[in-house]
Amino acid sequence: MSLYGALVSKGPSGFGYNSTAEQVTEGLDLTGKTYVVTGCNSGLGAETGRVLALRGARVIGLARTKDKALAAAANWTSAPLGVACDLSEPSSVRQAVTEVRTLGLRIDGIIANAGIMALPERQVKHGIEMQMLTNHVGHFILVTGLVDQLASDGRVVMLSSSAHTHPYREGIRFDDWSAERGYTSWLAYGQSKLANHLFAVELTKRLGPGQVANSVHPGVIATNLLRHQPGILQTVVKAVTPLVMKSIPQGAATQVYVAVHPDTATIEGRYFTDCQVRTPSRHARDEAMAKRLWEETASRVAALTAEFAA
Repeated sequence: MSLYGALVSKGPSGFGYNSTAEQVTEGLDLTGKTYVVTGCNSGLGAETGRVLALRGARVIGLARTKDKALAAAANWTSAPLGVACDLSEPSSVRQAVTEVRTLGLRIDGIIANAGIMALPERQVKHGIEMQMLTNHVGHFILVTGLVDQLASDGRVVMLSSSAHTHPYREGIRFDDWSAERGYTSWLAYGQSKLANHLFAVELTKRLGPGQVANSVHPGVIATNLLRHQPGILQTVVKAVTPLVMKSIPQGAATQVYVAVHPDTATIEGRYFTDCQVRTPSRHARDEAMAKRLWEETASRVAALTAEFAA
């Protein structure tokens, strides 16, 4: 337990900052249920997949390569299900959708866990800044491609971040998907995490009765998301981790709680942190922005599809 964690009490849910993914699923039987988890090969994704499988669920693990996905899933079950899904490459995401659909399984939950953070230099692919492409557009293609496989009480969990409170001043820069007007690593990351939440807000309006979508902030955790940061920052992070940061089991708790706990079955379009509903930023509560983001993302995805087909 971190020094900060020792000072934080549990909230109304009975869980809080210090709760782990195992603790929030204690006593639950997920036998017969199927979950899709992106970024399954390390960090929060690996812990999420492990705990879901521990409770009896079938987990379809997605990672950038099939070998990584299968290797991770093999740690949870003797019959691993692994699918290649490079979220920065739309054709790879579409292939992943096809492969998951071919399994013919009803999906009880999709946990959009994977992502990249604060790339030090601007990178653009398919005309879209890389964090926006990977964190938002890739997951948009994946979730919308699988949504008709979702169970009648299925759930979608988008991994957002407290960084969503610090995007560009206008929130989503709809006129600058490639970040040509100036790139700032953390603002671009914040924009992509705002997009993750706004996607959940709009998605929940488009789902069927009984189906829900929410977003979560896992907390501050030293995972391989830090791989793009300067060495000195990584050194500092490792030094302060015991004092202020969550462990990976604690970091995975909120997304697992929102994905499977009975208490969250009917909550929709909300933002969670420490297994509690919290009030997100002003931009994150902008339903018009959420609707516009959906429409413009769908338009860009359609253009990319046409481009690949040509």
